[in-house]
This record gives sequence, structure tokens and C-alpha cells, in this order.
Amino acid sequence: MTQGLHTEHTFEAEIEAHLRAHGYEPAFSHDFDRDLALFPQLVVDFVKTTQPKTWEKLEAILKDNLDALFIKEVCKVMDQRGSLEALRHGFKFYGQKVQLAYFKPGHQKNPDLWTLYGQNRLSVVRQLRYDPSNDNELDLVLCLNGVPVVTCELKNAMTGQKVGHAKQQYKTDRNPKAPLFVFKSRALVHFAVDSDEAWMTTQLEGVKTWFLPFNRGHNNGAGNPPVEGKHRTSYLWEQVWERESLLDIVGRFMHLQKESGTNPNTGEKWTKETMIFPRYHQLDCVRKLEAASRMNGAGTNYLVQHSAGSGKSNSIAWLAHRLASLHDKNEQKLYHSVVVLTDRRVLDQQLQNTIYQFDHKDGVVEKIDQNSEQLAAALATGTPIIISTIHKFGFIQGKVEALPDRRYALIVDEAHSSQSGEMAVNVKEMLADSSLDEKLSEQQLDWDEGEELSTPDQLALRKALLRGPQPNMSFFAFTATPKHKTLEMFGHRGPDGKPAPFHLYSMRQAIEEKFILDVLLGYTTYNRFFKLAKAVADDPQLDKRKASSALAKYVNLHPTNISQKTQLIIEHFRSTVAHQLGGKAKAMVVTGSRLQAVKYKLSFDGYIAEMGYTNIRCLVAFSGEVTDADTPMATYTEVGMNEGIKEGELPEKFASDGYQVLLVANKYQTGFDQPLLCAMYVDKRLSGIQAVQTLSRLNRMAAGKEQTFVLDFVNEREGILASFQDYYETTTTADEVDPQRLYDLQHELAEAQVFSESEVNGFAAVFYQLPNTVSPSSHAKLNGWLDPAVDRFKALGGNDDERVELQEAFRSRLVAYKNLYSFLAQIVPFQDPALEKLYAFGRMLLTKLPRPETGGALDLDDDVILASLKLQKDAEGDLDLQQDEGGALTGPGATGTGAGASPKVLLSTIIDALNQRFGLNLPDHINNTLSGVADALVSSDEVRLGAEANDKANFAHIFNPALEDKMTEHLEENGDFVTLFFQDTELRKFLTTRLLNEVYARINSNKTDSNQKDRKKDDEVGAKVLPFERVPLEDVLPFVNAVPLYTLKVAAGRFSDAQAVGEVLQHEEVVNPSGVEWVALNGRTKPALGLFVAQVVGESMNRRIPNGAWCVWRLEAVGTWEGQIVLAQHEDIADPELGTFTVKLYESEMLERETEEWRHTRIVLRPVSFEPSFEAMVFEGEESGALRVVAELVEVLG
Repeated sequence: MTQGLHTEHTFEAEIEAHLRAHGYEPAFSHDFDRDLALFPQLVVDFVKTTQPKTWEKLEAILKDNLDALFIKEVCKVMDQRGSLEALRHGFKFYGQKVQLAYFKPGHQKNPDLWTLYGQNRLSVVRQLRYDPSNDNELDLVLCLNGVPVVTCELKNAMTGQKVGHAKQQYKTDRNPKAPLFVFKSRALVHFAVDSDEAWMTTQLEGVKTWFLPFNRGHNNGAGNPPVEGKHRTSYLWEQVWERESLLDIVGRFMHLQKESGTNPNTGEKWTKETMIFPRYHQLDCVRKLEAASRMNGAGTNYLVQHSAGSGKSNSIAWLAHRLASLHDKNEQKLYHSVVVLTDRRVLDQQLQNTIYQFDHKDGVVEKIDQNSEQLAAALATGTPIIISTIHKFGFIQGKVEALPDRRYALIVDEAHSSQSGEMAVNVKEMLADSSLDEKLSEQQLDWDEGEELSTPDQLALRKALLRGPQPNMSFFAFTATPKHKTLEMFGHRGPDGKPAPFHLYSMRQAIEEKFILDVLLGYTTYNRFFKLAKAVADDPQLDKRKASSALAKYVNLHPTNISQKTQLIIEHFRSTVAHQLGGKAKAMVVTGSRLQAVKYKLSFDGYIAEMGYTNIRCLVAFSGEVTDADTPMATYTEVGMNEGIKEGELPEKFASDGYQVLLVANKYQTGFDQPLLCAMYVDKRLSGIQAVQTLSRLNRMAAGKEQTFVLDFVNEREGILASFQDYYETTTTADEVDPQRLYDLQHELAEAQVFSESEVNGFAAVFYQLPNTVSPSSHAKLNGWLDPAVDRFKALGGNDDERVELQEAFRSRLVAYKNLYSFLAQIVPFQDPALEKLYAFGRMLLTKLPRPETGGALDLDDDVILASLKLQKDAEGDLDLQQDEGGALTGPGATGTGAGASPKVLLSTIIDALNQRFGLNLPDHINNTLSGVADALVSSDEVRLGAEANDKANFAHIFNPALEDKMTEHLEENGDFVTLFFQDTELRKFLTTRLLNEVYARINSNKTDSNQKDRKKDDEVGAKVLPFERVPLEDVLPFVNAVPLYTLKVAAGRFSDAQAVGEVLQHEEVVNPSGVEWVALNGRTKPALGLFVAQVVGESMNRRIPNGAWCVWRLEAVGTWEGQIVLAQHEDIADPELGTFTVKLYESEMLERETEEWRHTRIVLRPVSFEPSFEAMVFEGEESGALRVVAELVEVLG
């Protein structure tokens, strides 16, 4: 063997040789100034070469002192602002702008910029002596124009040294106070590398230094794949440190992340700075997406499956910035605007801060956080990067002129929750270019010869074309847990024809790289064994399904059941969990219903008090109000049970040392990031994506957090393991859904003879109208075309059993058609308006079809007793996720599920059957009712638009079909439950009502938080301390630091005309602020044009607005008035409290046009009061047109 081939020296020489052969220059340790931590002559030479005129001007001023003074200023700037900012933006020196580096231009329009870019000098130094206090050497240092950027310690496994030794060397042998290592002022990143792995850090902190893996990943896990004839880590110097790559990273990836917050225990403010260097998968993903976009242009979709812990926020920020500046081969912007669709507030500020560091330009990013007009304006002006929720697109029809033909990149955050159904069509309809109409014209020419498409057919075909891909839009979808729809819509087809992610960072890799924890390690399940007995002498015959459901619910909510679990949870937490993380560990209890959460809270508080524990307290989270038949006089709310802690305050309060356990019912199971959570106690049915999302609340890393605990009272280990297995590595789909099945369903629906083709066409002629042709009678006409089908549906069958069977068979086929068309139309370019028309007709018909009348829900609480109950540990230990064991996700079902009549069975028979299944010998479960479905619905955002724009009654028309959509999505994974849902009318009614209330309250909770605490009817007007501060006139900045204070009468008189807020409504206040009194807002609302404060006196709204409360009002609606509390005026109003104007809840019956406008036919102003004497005001016909809505309620201040 040749001497020295296996040594570290040879490894080091190989890397240097490659870099020097690819654009790097050699530099030497003796030229390095250890005190200044740079190569002074290289810095000076670069400036002299690239900016000779500037240097000449400086020489004229500073003469022979120039070099020394210039280098001194360079060091000062880097010490104060950081070397990254100095390299990226330069600085001014004696009136001259000096650049320390030039980065790659975004286009070819200026050749001089490319010349300067080419003059950057990258150098590599071996064995650099860097420390002024000793002669310690660094293996490799990479410099940009004399400024050190990268340091590296190399280790060689063949001499017994591995990457861990390099990390340890940085932690213990490298002085973090040495000038080269001072955070952010000189070297930006430090690599520990051997032949197999690479790790990095951006801040040396001695033994506390935290290294991150910088590896490519291997077989969907950690590490690096073997490379023939090369080191596994060769990508580092061949790709990442490559000249153009490193310049790109310094210029357009690295940034200084600044965070701030408040210590929940002390109230002290804190700030934190972190230098962000992209992890390998982020760098790889963003660059590949950019390259694919440049090659493919607009019109291609991409799916990014990145696990929790992948740093999606930074990946999205980098991608948005690069796409916004991307140019095609003709030097035209590839995308005129980048639209980021997200519900995460943290992403808003992060995007703005990150992109500002790249460009130092304002106005590049606009967050749509006010109303739909703001979105319309941003689109109209072509703002480069727009951050919005998808729901705002449903409100901007008619609020913006037709947009010019433009190309858009749409980055979708958590794609599965926001990119389905009609909301996605709204986005495409708003942004589609003229090619859509050109394609429509082509379709008309290709239509059957001699047959001309009618206007409704043209509009239906246009809507169908909108559902599919658009040539001027590219979607970039990010998600950790893609659904079947997400894969089909955004995935790239592999050799097997199945859709797959464009880029993958798997859950397995995130776990193995320790960015998240494996929550299935230490998973314990408990079986519940119980015995029921009859408590009455008679033995009635009962509906089997409803009785079984009622008995299971009785056991779930029984005090014995709750109390046993309470004791087990608290004692397990105290003995096993509480001491973790230095005594700061926390736990979550996932309950199956709001009522169960209430009972748990009462049980927890009682047990803690009984035992005298002082080191454990709990909070509860649920939506709306809950009543309990066991305590009929009590009404429970989250705020009330949490001693006045508002919903928005709960996460911060839970983060403090004052609370250890959070009890949840359909809240905080997705998107809740609390690293101190170490344990979860599950008393709810979980499966599929809901199981993954819920249990993943535990996976966040924290200092000292090495394991998690799960105690599951409901689910089977195999089912939970299977749910995670689908998302452990890459996610794929089962066999494709056959598009031809749509025509089969169309035929089967027609064969049922519930509706005729002429009725579908008649409905379409009304539904698909040009905006200027919609009339007030359109709503009635739509019903007129639907009603005959409803009547025929009711008349199906010769007897009751046959009627139920035929009705449910038709209904399930119609649901299947609706879901299948909505799914396939986004993938398959259907050119048949008949399919679209049947889809629209079927959607509306489903909302009108009656449910079977099977009587009320059963209440058997007085007819049975719980004879015995026992909790027994079933299994304890790790659930081992396996490689290559993921299942295939299935799409929407292509067939429906018919329902038959439910048999009548003796109560004793049902009890025996349940006892057999849940007795002491058979550990099966029957809790297959509300729990699984609740997860599917609470994780969906499709109903948010309707909840924000409607009152609860009207919201039901939107919510009910959305719920059916969600249920059908779960047909494959939970078929028994879905079948039961569609068969059991009372179960469906109960579930729908409960979920409607929860979802509606959750979406709108930010509007009512401040009202839930004050419900006393004896408030004395004016007795409270004013909830605002009056601002002296000399300090007033109108609508910046203060808003006007009016009386309601003044507001109603001045602002009842329909005028634009920005033009007239408060113009007088802006130009003459002395004309009104000004106040500063102390609530959550920030001052803005259109807002004012006024006091509401009276009891007619005391459930929402206490008598005498001061409120913030908005003169212009965000969306519609529907379901909002408004200030209204009408000459016929005779409000006993306010005269000709009134404050009431606004409700209406209305017809939605295709333009998203509303035509009101009947308006109701409804009191919301504990006093039954207040009556609603009803306006119909011409009366409704004379009603003037002045303002809407924004916030109750107090």
C-alpha cells in the first residue's frame, strides 16, 4: 500500500484539489490576520479590481492611509451588522458605496453585472492558524473576497476518527470567542465532516454547540448513499461548496432569523437571533423546483412531501423569493406574482423578514390580513409576493376589474386542507387568463356539427374547464401528510404511472436525524371491560343501532369510567412524566366529545383537590357551550371552566409553569406547537391522517426531551401503526379511479327516475347565468326545478322498508357522483357540460332531500346500570415503524352505500350483545361512533368560508354537504362507521348538529371571546372603568394611533349612505381631527380607516354585548353582513331602546349569484338576549331595500 493514502491529510488534499480545479484560488495561513479574522490584502484587491473609480476617489481623500482605514471600517461594519449583511449589501465609506461581493443577477439585461459577478474571488485555505492566542489550526476554510465564510474540520474513519470527533473538536478545542468564530461577524457556518457524514452549525457555544445533519438521506432515512468511486460526502465539495452554489447560498439562502416573545412565567421580553444556513433537503428542493419551473414554465404542478421538522416555513420563503425573481429565456418574468396560500400567521412575518434581508426593498411582500379588497388591490397591481388564505378568493369576484393575462405561482401550505372543492375553483377563476376562453371557443367549434351551445352550456363548460390545470398557473403544494386527492392533483407520475411527490423529506428521515421524536416508542394501550344490567322490569323493543349507540355513549360518559381514567392519568403523569424536562413536562388528554371534556375537567379538578396535589393543574379546550343532563342548571364554556382565560390566551397560559395538563375536544389536535408536551392520553377514536396529526403534537424537540408517552384507552395498536406507516416514508396511491365510472353513475342516477334531463337543463339555465341577467326570482326558479325530484324521491318504493332502501341507494350514488366529479375534474380534462350541470344540480338536490323519519335519539340512562367496569393494560412497548411498509391511499368511492331498515330488538338482547363484546373476556371495542368523524371534520378548512360569511342557520346549507364529503372520504378506511352514518338518521342528525356548532364557534370564536366572560344582566351603564384611553388632540394620528369616539346616533346619521370608506366616510375626521374625540384601542383590534368606538345601551343584545358596553365598529363589511351584529337604520324601525336605528344580529334569505353577489329577499334583525321580550324585526320586499346597514361589530371592549 502506498504510504499515506488512507490519512486525513490525503482526504484534505483531495478536497482542496477539486475546489482549485473548479474556480477556487489557494490562500495561505501566513496572509491571514488573526486579530481581524480576514485576509486584508484579498479584500483590498477585490475592491480595487471591481470598483476602480471608487477606489481612486478614496485615495484622493485618504492617501497612503487608505488601506489601513478601509480594512478597519470593513471590520467595524462586520462587527456591528454582521459579515452576511456586509457581503450582501456593502456599506458607505467617506461618501462612497463599496461592495464586498457581487451576486448572480436574475436576468441577462445588464452585462456589466455579470462581469462583476465573475470577478468574485473564492479561496480555499488548508491548516489555517486562526487564533491570536495560540497556533491551533483549522483543516479547511473557504473565503469570499478575503472574508472567511465556511470553516471545516475533517475526520477520516480509516484512522479511527469520525464525524463525532470533529463535532467534539469544535465544542471543546475551538474558542468561540476567537475573532473568526464570533457569531455572525466573520465565518458564517462550520462543518464537521468525515467520508460518510456531514454536520453543520452556525454558532459555536462551547459544549452547548448544536450541530445539524447536512446529509442527503439514504433509503428515505438518515445518512448518505454510497457513490461509486467517491466518498459518500463528495456532494459537499462538488455541489454545495461549488463556486456558483456557495455564492448563491450566501446571496439568496442564508439569513439572520430574529425571534422575540415573552416568558410566560416572568413576563420578561426576550429576543433571539439565529443564523440560518439551509439544510441539504431544503437547498435541494428549492433549487430543483426553480430549475423545473424555468424548464417547464407556468402550468405545471409540484408536490413537496416534507415531514414535520423539515423547516417548511424557510423552504417556502426561499422558494417564493426565487420564483418572484425568476426570468424565462426571453428575459421576461416567469411569474408576475407569487401567491402563498396559508393559514399560519408565523409564516407571514417570517416571509417578510427573510425576503427583506435579500433585497432591502419594501413592498415586495404583502400580507392580506384586512379584507378581500386588499387582496383584489394586490392582484391588480401585481404585487410580487402575496400572502393570503384561500378563502378570501371567494369574496373578490366583482371587486376587481378583469386582470390582464398574467402568470402565477401559487405556493400552498398544507395543501390537503386548503386546495379542494369549490374554493380551489374560486382561485383559478380569479387568476385564469384569456387562454381559458380561447379553449372554450375551440370546444364550441368541436361540438356536434350544426348544434350551437347554449349560454348555460357555455358557462357550465367554462366552469368544467376551470376545474382542471390552467396554463398560466403553477401550484407548489407543501404538506407532511398528503391525501389521495393531493397526490393526484399535484404529484408527478412515476414509471408505474402512480403520482409521487416531486421532492421528499420523510418522517423517517426527520426522526432518524432527530428533528422530531418517534411518538410510537413507548405506546401503551388499555382495554375497557364493562358489564351492563337492566334497571327496569319491562323489556322494550328498540332500534338496534340507536340503542347500541346510546348504551356505548352511556358507558363513555359514566362517572365511574371517567373517574377511573382520571386517577390513572394523573397518577401516571405524576410518577412518570412530571419530572421530565426539569419538571416542566406537560401532557394532553384527547377526549371524544365536548361533554366528555367537560366531565374530565370536573373529574380532574375534583381528584386533584381531594388528593391535595398542588403541583398539577389542568386547562380544558372546547368550542361553544355545553350542557349536561346530569347538571341541567349548569352551562359550561371553555372560558368559564378555565377561570376566565380567553381562548386566544390559552396557548400562552398553558406554556407557563402554572398548568401541566390540557384536556381537548376537537381543538389543538393539528397545528399546535408546544415542545414541552411529553405525554398524551387518548380517549378518542383515531385513524388515518387524523391519528398522525393528533399524536404528532408530541414530536416537537426540546432540550432534554428524549422520549414521549402515549396511553391509549380506545384505539388498537395495529391501527395506529398502520396509520403512521402510510406517511413514514413516501406516500403513494392505490389503483387509479376509472373516469368512465362517472358516466356509469350518471346512467344509474338517470335510471332511478328521480329527476329528468330537462329538469337538470332547466336548473342549469338558471344556475349558469351571466352576471347581468340574474333576477330576484332566480332563487325561486332554482327551487322550482329541484322540487319535482324531491317529491319523486319521497315516493320511491312500495312500502317503508323498500322506500328507505331505494332512497338511500339513490342518495349514496348521488354523493358518490358529486365527490368523484369534484375529484376527477381537477385531473381529467372533461369537455362535457352535461357532467358539470349534473354536478351542480346534484349538489343542490342533496341539500333538499329529506332524511328518513325514524324518531328521536334514545335515552336509556334510566333503563340500565353499569354493573362493573375495569381498565386493564393491554400492551406496552414500542410500535416499530418499518421500511417499505407504507400502504396506498385510496380515492373517492365510486359507488354508494345503500341503507336498509334498522331492526327492532329487545333491550336485554342489546345489553347482552354489548356485554359479550365488552365483557371481561373479550377485549373488543364498540366506540365506532362520533370520534373518528370529528377528527376528519375538524382538520378540514373547506367550511371556513361559509362560517365567516353566514349565520348558523344559513351556514348549515353549506356545512351539511361538506360533512357528507368528509364522511365519504373515509369510506375505505372506516367503512362500517360511514355506513352507519348514512343509515342511522338520528345519529347523523346528532353528529351533524354537534359538529356544526363546534366548527362554527371555532371559526368565529375570535369574534366572541371578549363576550363570553360577561353575561350578567345587572350591569349598570357607565359603571365600569372605560376600556380605552382618550388621546389628546396634539398626539392624534388619525387611524394610526387612535380612532373616533361617536354615539350610535351620530354614526347612524352620518354614515348611512352607501359610500366608500376610503373616499368619503371618514374623510372629514382625517382632514379635521379636532371635530371629534379620539381614543386609543386597548383590545386586539388595531386602528384602521373605517373603525370607530361607540357605546351600546340596552338589554336586547346582552348575550353578546352587555348593557353599556363600549364596542369597536367597522363602517364597511369584511365579506357580507350575514350573521354579523350590525348597526342598522330604517325609517320604520321603532326600537324600544334606540329609536329609528338598532343594533341586532343580521340574517337574511338570499340568492347567490355566479358573481358572488347576494340578492336579499327577506332580512331579519334578531335580538340576542337573555330577555325573551325582545322581538325580531323582519323586512321583506321593498322594505328590505330601504334598510341601511351602517356598521358591523368588530370587538366588545368592555
